[in-house]
Amino acid sequence: MFAPEVLGPTVALLAELAGDGAALEFAIGTGRVAIPLADSGVTVSGMELSTAMVDRLRVKDSSDRIFVEIGDMATARVDGSFSLVYLVFHTIGNLTSQDEQVSCFANAAAHLEPGGRFLIEVGVPDLRRVPPGEDARVFAHASGYVGYDHYVDFVDQQAVPHHFVADSDTVRESKLPYRYVWPSELDLMAKLAGMVLRHRWSDWERSPFTSESTSHISVWEKPGSQS
Repeated sequence: MFAPEVLGPTVALLAELAGDGAALEFAIGTGRVAIPLADSGVTVSGMELSTAMVDRLRVKDSSDRIFVEIGDMATARVDGSFSLVYLVFHTIGNLTSQDEQVSCFANAAAHLEPGGRFLIEVGVPDLRRVPPGEDARVFAHASGYVGYDHYVDFVDQQAVPHHFVADSDTVRESKLPYRYVWPSELDLMAKLAGMVLRHRWSDWERSPFTSESTSHISVWEKPGSQS
């Protein structure tokens, strides 16, 4: 996540989309993306539910360049309007109902100036690789680590990723429920919020999105002209 080969293309694309305007990051976390984006010259604000994460961001952003509103990205508001709102690293899934995800799109549109863009990075649901009758799939494994998704409700699109990390003494598990969502469903959420799809790529290097893509970077635009 923090490797230069990951952050470099991420920041470059976000800076291009923001242009001369300001950017707003939903679920800004500890500033992994926001701080290098601000370093590139973009004015960045954020929204975050976790005060602990914002405290860590404040340590790294000692000059207080980045304003952060504490609140839920589906409903909280930040003063001003933005040329770019963005939500990275599959975090749309942290909103675990369709209604919350729809509200997130509406909230993004409300923060955008005419011609502004909303960008999401998220995975493509991996259900076609889950055999019939099963409800889990290992997505990564290495020495001392196993990660798998448990699909707990195929109707409401609920899943729980499990991460097991082992050392010489213990095995630790972490998990966080999420709602998986299809690209076409996201497009409909954008349409309900008055936005239209402009771009969809497989990665931050803008590789074409295909039926084999496991994730996507999608950009929707609020109609109008940017000043």
